[in-house]
Amino acid sequence: MTGPVLNAVALNADSFAPFGEVIQATGDALPINAGSCQRFDNLARIDVNRDQGQVCLAIFRAQPFDLPHKITVMERHPLSSQAFFPVTRQRFLIVVAPADQTPAANNLRAFVSNGRQGINYAAGVWHHPLIALDRVSEFIVVDRQGPGTNCDELDLSGQDITINII
Repeated sequence: MTGPVLNAVALNADSFAPFGEVIQATGDALPINAGSCQRFDNLARIDVNRDQGQVCLAIFRAQPFDLPHKITVMERHPLSSQAFFPVTRQRFLIVVAPADQTPAANNLRAFVSNGRQGINYAAGVWHHPLIALDRVSEFIVVDRQGPGTNCDELDLSGQDITINII
């Protein structure tokens, strides 16, 4: 490794707030179904309606990455938020950069989910495509479908940035 190393830290709501929300079952729950269930509401602001967009609920099956991993691409969705929640309760990596800045080694942040936390990227936030760890993992994804271009990609292969977990 000759270039910058980006170290991922534990995911938490405060440090991830500039990029979106952490999705997890914490705080007050509403008892439902005669008390046999707890409902945790309003865990993320789903934002998909711009330019006639509609909610798309999907399952992604992600192959695990080996670490350290070279960051070669970042993407953003200017028309919508994008939420990921791990169904298989496996940890995963999150790499982000602010929506108003071009991703580069000096402004990337990295987080590691404990497998019981999901994330919701705010519209326009730069992020690395899904990085599963340890084994094949499935995620429930809430995304936008509809007209318009909603995925910008940026090639970072020339910056030689590597990610690892501390």
